[in-house]
Amino acid sequence: MLSACRRNGPGYIFLTPWLIGFLCLTIGPILISLYLAFTRYDIVNPPQWVGLENFFYMFTMDERFLKAIRVTFTYVFLSVPCKLVFALLVAMILDKGIRAIGLYRSLFYLPSILGGSIAVAILWKQLFAFNGVINTLLSLIGITGPYWLNDPDYALYTLVVLSMWQFGSPMLIFLAGLRAIPKELYEAAEIDAASKPRQFFSITLPLLSPVIFFNVTLQMIEAFKAFSSAFIISRGDGAPMDSLLFVTVYLYNEAFAYLRMGYASALAWVLFIIIAIFTAIAFISSRYWVYYEGGRS
Repeated sequence: MLSACRRNGPGYIFLTPWLIGFLCLTIGPILISLYLAFTRYDIVNPPQWVGLENFFYMFTMDERFLKAIRVTFTYVFLSVPCKLVFALLVAMILDKGIRAIGLYRSLFYLPSILGGSIAVAILWKQLFAFNGVINTLLSLIGITGPYWLNDPDYALYTLVVLSMWQFGSPMLIFLAGLRAIPKELYEAAEIDAASKPRQFFSITLPLLSPVIFFNVTLQMIEAFKAFSSAFIISRGDGAPMDSLLFVTVYLYNEAFAYLRMGYASALAWVLFIIIAIFTAIAFISSRYWVYYEGGRS
């Protein structure tokens, strides 16, 4: 035991800064937020224990929370499939061995690096303004564009398009998965006169399913946590008419605009549980459609 401690001592010493940060900056705030979720707390006064009152009010009386849930779910179920389909399409094009593929990979990945920045959200807001670039281009072909960001029928879809524009990260992962598929399988399929669609559904998709599963899970979690773009474009309050009221935006307003920290903590835990449930569903369902080299997962 003593010799093991001496042997592993330097490793524990190097891990100490990370362990301190993990306990103080991650586990500590998580446990505190769990306690605050059952309290009424406004930062100024001490927390008052209210039990399940925050959750009862949330699910029975808070209409804005229900709107936030609907907007968030709509965004997730639209943006994730569109983003991944587009990323897979681009990855398959790049997998054909075109020239300067490294340059294209870097250019396509660049929006993902800038994706969470405030500058990109402001740029997107300018592009979709009534007199912005998008409506200017539409006017050239005789189409009068709508007030994209001020119309609740279109505002959310602008964020879906922004999400699709940030396809670089899943595209690179798809590209790596495509490169790992043996070319001999496609050659054998061509000998058997299998068409390109048949090769895609019988070879590409099954062998790419572990990568698809990884991308779906990762992008789904990121979509549920989307905040910066919705906050900037909606001016911080979910406008217009709460069409951009994501749960994260609503949580932020409850915490820092109205100082209802206890209720905001309850919202955060509900969002965490929702993400955990959908992640668990993804893992459970993966055994039926994800294929590994030795068979199904």
